[in-house]
Amino acid sequence: MDIEKIYKDSGALLEGHFILSSGKHSTNYLQSAKVLEDPKRAEILAKELSRQIKKADLKIDTVCSPAIGGLLAGYELARALGVRFIFTERKDGEMTLRRGFEVKPDERVLICEDIITTGGSAMEAAREIEKRGGKVVAFAALANRGVCKREGGTGNRKDGCMLPENKPFFALADFDFPIYEPDECPMCKEGSEAVKPGSRGN
Repeated sequence: MDIEKIYKDSGALLEGHFILSSGKHSTNYLQSAKVLEDPKRAEILAKELSRQIKKADLKIDTVCSPAIGGLLAGYELARALGVRFIFTERKDGEMTLRRGFEVKPDERVLICEDIITTGGSAMEAAREIEKRGGKVVAFAALANRGVCKREGGTGNRKDGCMLPENKPFFALADFDFPIYEPDECPMCKEGSEAVKPGSRGN
């Protein structure tokens, strides 16, 4: 499955000067909402991701996604795995489990995002699950921005990856685009103004 082609054909692989959800800058942005707006395509991608996870022989009770970006990917993955789906959302700036969702003691939870760059939002969701007694066993995303190392990937873990090294991270593909700290961004130095698309921007 050519994931990069799917993103390009969906108009979801953008080129320009972007602020990522991590705050870093990049020449490219992945807008997974454009990929997932087609339910059949979302189902196909989630089934492919579920195959990787099933091969790892992990016991998973629940998939949890941080809102809002991870909701569609997480729901479809839970459906492909045949498990429950819940989500965390921000309240007063903190990722929180709301809407009557509960986590049982030692419930085995996989955290799913649409895209993982550093894994910051995924880790916020993971901490909320573990605070409530659950056990986070793995992480997953449709796309990996190349900072963290995914199972079966060829890239290396880079500085800035927040995902734990002792838990597997599954993704369909690596998108290793240039990423810069804001004060080191060459596009900023040339006078270009960064834009922030996505769930926390427009």
